[in-house]
Amino acid sequence: MNEVEAGAEPATDGPEPAPEAPETGPRPGAEPGPQPGPEPGGAKPASGAAAHDTVEAAVRAQLNKALGGVRGMVEAAVPTIAFTATYVVAKDIKLAVALGVGAAVVLLLVRIVQRSSPQFVLNSLVGIAIAAFFALRSGKAENAFLPGIMLNAGYAAAMVFSIVVRWPVVGFIIGSVTGDPTAWRRDPGIVKLCSRLTWLLVLPCIARVAVQYPIYLADGDQSGLLGAAKIAMGWPLQVAALAAMVGLLARGRTPIEREGPA
Repeated sequence: MNEVEAGAEPATDGPEPAPEAPETGPRPGAEPGPQPGPEPGGAKPASGAAAHDTVEAAVRAQLNKALGGVRGMVEAAVPTIAFTATYVVAKDIKLAVALGVGAAVVLLLVRIVQRSSPQFVLNSLVGIAIAAFFALRSGKAENAFLPGIMLNAGYAAAMVFSIVVRWPVVGFIIGSVTGDPTAWRRDPGIVKLCSRLTWLLVLPCIARVAVQYPIYLADGDQSGLLGAAKIAMGWPLQVAALAAMVGLLARGRTPIEREGPA
């Protein structure tokens, strides 16, 4: 019979190649093909923040995460705007608190339904509660704006101090990416970049204090003017500062140097 019968072994009269063994590993002399497992050099595939190759990309990503993106900034602003605008128009602290809290609750419910983080809504709710406490306790409407002025002054002082001692707060964003909180200080270029970025965060705080505190100290009921200043110098000023930061970061390509595996 000329043909091999079903299930029979092929004839071996001549020097024919041996049958292939089951592929349990690479064949001798064969080029190794792509295999699953660690990257060359033992490095793991980059993911999340570690995927960024430059300081600028890392800072942009971390700032966006810290602010919650456009949605987070809107959620942080809406309850405060509702509270302030209502008080400016109605001069009724209870109504202002009710509308501010109501706006926050609506946004919170949307987050809960979507099963996403309510962090930025809760931040606004806490801010409104503190402002209401100050106003109701003192009986003066202007005092609703005092916590914000004090908070901005504190932020500005802390960030300026961090720049003066060459530990700018933005530098710790780099540390969160590289896994070493202080390694970024060994590169003078990164320290300089982080100092500039920190100044861009400081300036809105200084501007708010410089404008709002003299209004707060002025005679008479200045709550309307303070409310208008708070709205105008709130998230719009912060967005402008962040736009300046994005512009500064977009021009740079400072590489991130990560420590190799131990």
